[in-house]
Amino acid sequence: MDIPVQLVKPGMARSKPADESKLGFGIYPSNHMFLLDYQTGLGWHSPRIVPFGPFLMNPAAMVLHYGQEVFDGHKAYRGPKGEVVLFRPKDNLKRLSRSAERLCIPPFPEDLVYQGMIKLIQVDRDWTPSSPGTSLYVRPTIIATEPHLGVRPAEELLLYIILCPVGAYYPEGFAPVSILVEESYVRAAPGGVGEAKTSANYAASLKAQVEAHDKGYTQVLWLDAVERRFVEEVGTMNIVFKFKDELVTPPLGGTILPGITRDSVLTMARDMGIKVSERPVTIGEVVDKAKSGELEEVFGVGTAAVISPVGRLGYRGQDLTIRGGEAGPLAQELFQKLTDLQSGRGPDPYGWREVVA
Repeated sequence: MDIPVQLVKPGMARSKPADESKLGFGIYPSNHMFLLDYQTGLGWHSPRIVPFGPFLMNPAAMVLHYGQEVFDGHKAYRGPKGEVVLFRPKDNLKRLSRSAERLCIPPFPEDLVYQGMIKLIQVDRDWTPSSPGTSLYVRPTIIATEPHLGVRPAEELLLYIILCPVGAYYPEGFAPVSILVEESYVRAAPGGVGEAKTSANYAASLKAQVEAHDKGYTQVLWLDAVERRFVEEVGTMNIVFKFKDELVTPPLGGTILPGITRDSVLTMARDMGIKVSERPVTIGEVVDKAKSGELEEVFGVGTAAVISPVGRLGYRGQDLTIRGGEAGPLAQELFQKLTDLQSGRGPDPYGWREVVA
């Protein structure tokens, strides 16, 4: 299907940020966006690239009242020869499809959306930053636009993709962050939408996150909703523990996000000869092994932060300091290997990298 491009008018285009050391995260959208409409009876139709700008939305749009929405996020990188490289984009679109299915959103044409994403990146390729640690964030989203006050799946939807040059997700960069174990609130319960990337999961996390920030922590570590003792994930990333003889992360079971970075890190670790276990982990086990010295490293993994070491873990009024608050060697090695692969500076034995512009 042809994807027409409407370029921003001369004189209306925004300039990309000049100082790439001050990009932050999600602040500066590029000049164009990809749109694709859905209507029952017509299916997905009218793919197009248009100037970035506000949507005209009916106040009764179902996304505003019932939260039928999913999104995903991945990154493009500036390669060593100036090329633009995407990291596992089709895997992210497959995850978006799984999230959409859970929210009763009709299956979208992944190949068409992939082509629209590539074309959008090519149109705005100059927005891909080149400084170390920077990237072009790609955000595909689907929202229910049908004006209807009544709880049912919407019959009109909009899929759109926007781009944004970004720096480190956390102000600390690769420096270790502090996380607080949350016991009062829950993020997701069995049978819920915890494994879907939908706004409801993030809205539910805000209260705990604000309270953690007020106590001096960067993020929240969620426990299971039933027994409040099994570790699940951090608010913006999956969590990994390096015990003395194994690398451990909670298993996928419907309540945590199936992270693309999580899968990448576990695959690379196994190929490095490290014992990797996807198994239940209790907060009690983490505390006991921290006290015995068997807890050697803790780090989060996710698209936004890539790999984020954890230097301090707050639990029931006490702080557990990991590795003296310093990043561990395994987190550093995995971070270097993965970011080198993503940006084209290192080998890609897995076929995860795609040159698109």
